[in-house]
Amino acid sequence: MHEYSIVRDLIEQCEHLASDNQATEVSKVVIKIGKLSGVEPDLLATAFDTFREASPVCRTAELDMQIQPVKIFCRGCGEHSTLDEHRYVCPLCQSVEISVTDGEEMFLMQLEMK
Repeated sequence: MHEYSIVRDLIEQCEHLASDNQATEVSKVVIKIGKLSGVEPDLLATAFDTFREASPVCRTAELDMQIQPVKIFCRGCGEHSTLDEHRYVCPLCQSVEISVTDGEEMFLMQLEMK
């Protein structure tokens, strides 16, 4: 379960950013998780609840996960689209000449610190 190592690194990053900003507490962690990132949101939430307990800075932090859909650019028709299903064709022209432009990564978007 790689979610545990992801959360461990996320907590470390939050602690480092809190220290850099002379904060003693992180109250909210906002992350964006792409549907193609390979991260399971439920497992990530469980891992976050487990690891935050060991962090004096993140102990009471709330995790806000924003799930990012898969966005593509079609080289066939030149349009940007959002895919609702795992079918990698342009929903406008049915071309398979597409590039994924968003929805593959996980990003730390925002921290609320005190």
